[in-house]
Amino acid sequence: MTPKTDEAFLREVDEELRRDQIVGVWTQHGRLIVGAIVGGLLIFAGVLGWRYWSHSAAEKQAVKLQTAYDSLAANKPADAKAALADLGTSGAPGYSAVARMTAANQLFNAGKTKEAAAQFGSVAGDTKIGKPIRDYALIRQTNIEFDSLAPQVIIDRMKPLAVKDSAWLGSAGEMVAMAYLRLNKPNEARSVFKTIAETDSVPESIRQRAVQGVDAVDVGTTDQKGK
Repeated sequence: MTPKTDEAFLREVDEELRRDQIVGVWTQHGRLIVGAIVGGLLIFAGVLGWRYWSHSAAEKQAVKLQTAYDSLAANKPADAKAALADLGTSGAPGYSAVARMTAANQLFNAGKTKEAAAQFGSVAGDTKIGKPIRDYALIRQTNIEFDSLAPQVIIDRMKPLAVKDSAWLGSAGEMVAMAYLRLNKPNEARSVFKTIAETDSVPESIRQRAVQGVDAVDVGTTDQKGK
């Protein structure tokens, strides 16, 4: 008899071969396949659980921070202090930083400048916190300590932030320029004031003070030359 070689017969043979291959793979690796599927489902469930826990924890911290702000607004600093202290030791770097800096502001408002500066300094040195927040904390610390610091210490701290493309040029630059004046370096002070005055991203009030600083340095330099 002539062998059946039509398309239907070839398809039937192909399907049978595939069926045999699948059975063979399942026989040899069935447990591994099941284990991989179960492991993938467990990982997926873990990710979902972690996301839910993280969102829930963040929501609780946000509520606690708002409660602290409400207590401050209601002139209940003791209640706010407890909430801020709890947030300050939490595992969330962002909320911890905000709580610690808020507590530092309260210390400053109470006249406890050394404690406030130390609190800002702890935030500035915490590498778990984002750099923009750490830079702000360093500016606040230096501003509070300005009168007690050596001019060169101020310059060393603030100069990296007192550059044209820095978001902190205005605040940091003013302190650097004033420190140069204390070191009797009017040319360096004038250069910093001029950079601040010519940078559009700096707040207008700071730019106006920088213009006044340039004028004051120029007048002082002229007077010294006249003498």
